[in-house]
Amino acid sequence: MRILAERRTRPPRRTPPPAGKSLNKYLRELETRFGQSGPGPQQLGARWKEIVGEVLSRRTEPVKLVRPRRGGPAILEIRVDGPIAAVVQHQAPDILARVNLVLGSDAVDKLRIVQGKVRPPAARDATGASALAKRRKAATPLDAAAEAGLAQSLAEAPDNPLKASLLKLGRAVLRDS
Repeated sequence: MRILAERRTRPPRRTPPPAGKSLNKYLRELETRFGQSGPGPQQLGARWKEIVGEVLSRRTEPVKLVRPRRGGPAILEIRVDGPIAAVVQHQAPDILARVNLVLGSDAVDKLRIVQGKVRPPAARDATGASALAKRRKAATPLDAAAEAGLAQSLAEAPDNPLKASLLKLGRAVLRDS
């Protein structure tokens, strides 16, 4: 009993977690709210054609910059369309040199090539307007007979947001057909 009484002590205090671990949740929240601090793939995307050239810009796109935790140069991840990966790998030193001209000296030191489907250049333009909005034509109104037929088919439906959505969908379907 005496031995147990002497040995039973309070458990040792835990050391506090590292400050970075505690702040990580808040930093992620701020990063999503205000965007990445510093240059990133968005800045590269705007000038990608200048960096890699006309031919490679159609078959490649920058995906993300992976920055190491302890600082230092980042790794640029590039999505490449199929067999052009060998060409990109061969030209990697030149691409890195041009990327560092845009982002600053020694901003990126490695290229990570990921094969996958590349979005067309029109879909990833720097203006921020989506390619779908550019391609969308002005909606032409339906003729009176088609509009009346659509209204008659939904006459028994109660007036609510669902009916409005169905009318909108019906107009789009009739317009496209």
